[in-house]
Amino acid sequence: MQGNIHSIETFGSADGPGVRFILFLKGCQMRCAYCHNPDTWAKEGGRLMSADEVLDMAERYRAYWGKEGGITVSGGEPLLQLEFLNELFAKAKQRGINTCIDTAGQPFTRNEPWFSSFNELMKHTDLLLLDLKHIDPDMHRKLTTQPNDNILDLFCYLNEIHKPIWVRHVLVPGYTDDDAYLKQTHVFLSQFDNIQRIDVLPYHTMGTFKWKNLGIPYRLEGVEPPAAERIEKAKQILRNCHEIICPCWDG
Repeated sequence: MQGNIHSIETFGSADGPGVRFILFLKGCQMRCAYCHNPDTWAKEGGRLMSADEVLDMAERYRAYWGKEGGITVSGGEPLLQLEFLNELFAKAKQRGINTCIDTAGQPFTRNEPWFSSFNELMKHTDLLLLDLKHIDPDMHRKLTTQPNDNILDLFCYLNEIHKPIWVRHVLVPGYTDDDAYLKQTHVFLSQFDNIQRIDVLPYHTMGTFKWKNLGIPYRLEGVEPPAAERIEKAKQILRNCHEIICPCWDG
């Protein structure tokens, strides 16, 4: 089994606890209007690597991980390469490596055989960084071209199995930067007790050059990043639902 790898970051500090070895996989079915990695969308291309090759490379940097670090698999959408992930994480746990998945949850389904394979993966996964693109189904389609019902179901399922998650929510002016939507998100998240952290990530334009290089029209042309006070207000709305169960909140 080989994974189709887009790129590798050896000293990641923002994609899970501690210092992380980050594997970016190829392929994504979402077309998020603000995506800063559109070059990962296509399933074709990339570098084919086996689980053992990845882990051998990762362990060269193990001395820098500390007690909390490990491997994070991102994308693209890592759950589109479920079989490879299963082998990679099973072997990682045999080596005593902490495992984390950075996902938008788009492929999630309770239908077989995918569901059983996903459950097997969860046995070897320590943490998920789970994006909540938009709480409203119509706005979610407008923002990503995909529905969100199965993604919201993934949040529910991970809570059912008590799998720890960090929630990520990108604040996009004109899309997610709305108090009513943020309060809806607050209500949705407040029912879960497996959330360890919630991050509000401000929209930025650092990846727009990739859209230009790929010849893809950038749909958010002219949209400016949110102001600092607006980011803080969004954090306050979302963090209030986890004041008690998430004392580790760091904004």
